[in-house]
Amino acid sequence: MREFKRTDRVADQLQKELAVLIQREIKDPRLGMVTVSGVEVSRDLGYADVHVTLLGENDDQRVAENLKILKRAAGFLRGQIARRIKLRHVPELRFHYDASLERGQRLSSLIDEAVADDRARHDDEEGQR
Repeated sequence: MREFKRTDRVADQLQKELAVLIQREIKDPRLGMVTVSGVEVSRDLGYADVHVTLLGENDDQRVAENLKILKRAAGFLRGQIARRIKLRHVPELRFHYDASLERGQRLSSLIDEAVADDRARHDDEEGQR
């Protein structure tokens, strides 16, 4: 069995190229700081699900606006990728918001809060003795 599947290699290359293209080539001023967090390519290389995160505040309206801008630029990005990567067929790009970073930060703050509460409770018990 092969160590790396072709779809994984294509996904990795797409992620690298899209990260550069989105930052340098899309001139829409409404587009925030977008990071490509992952790309999943279908087996037949027909579709690529591009997962993106946004830096800064991520309210639903801002996320929707950024996804709309990326969806509108998908054809342009696909054309640029076709010039940079040697593929017979460049996958259709579908953009999705990746909320895992946000969830991770929320969980981390909850854990920190719980640890601080536990320490305070422990210190109170020590002070009563």
